Amino acid sequence: MVGFVFFAPSPRHVDLATAQRLSQLVQGHVRKVALTVDADDAELASIIDALKPDILQLHGHETPARLRAIKARFGLPVMKAIAVESLQDLDAIKIYMDVADRLLFDARAPRDATRPGGLGRPFDWRLLEQLDVELPFMLSGGLDPSNVAGALRITNAPGVDVSSGVERAPGDKDPQRIHAFIRAARASQTQAVAMSR
Repeated sequence: MVGFVFFAPSPRHVDLATAQRLSQLVQGHVRKVALTVDADDAELASIIDALKPDILQLHGHETPARLRAIKARFGLPVMKAIAVESLQDLDAIKIYMDVADRLLFDARAPRDATRPGGLGRPFDWRLLEQLDVELPFMLSGGLDPSNVAGALRITNAPGVDVSSGVERAPGDKDPQRIHAFIRAARASQTQAVAMSR
């Protein structure tokens, strides 16, 4: 999957024209994810028209009713981000279980943050150690080449989401760090398979 951030306060924000151009470069190679934060229907329609995403990642305060409305109107699967700081935060899983197609667990942003994610902050991954959820989920928050293998060992997450952990500066991706991240994540999977045999 490759994510496109549509949230102006983020250093990773892409405008619609850039998203459309980049979308054509990756078409057919990866699944495109449109990340939004409390976007209204008009904004979502513009994003969908430009990007033609495969899935919408909702990273704001969207309620289950809002997820249902988005799915009904746009016919796309949704991934709901859940901010995690304590075990109590995982209660949100029950709320979104029947409507989300995938969950993403990210570190809770500080109260004074200007955006809900993409801050390079991990949370205590041990909170997910005993996680038993029927939905596919992804781990996010503070992941980088040096810690992704450990995070995967602790959480058994079937997927990870990385952004700041593979950047030279906010919004400036480093191809070497991306390759290192992928190698570390894949090595962790290989070790897990070897240990389970």
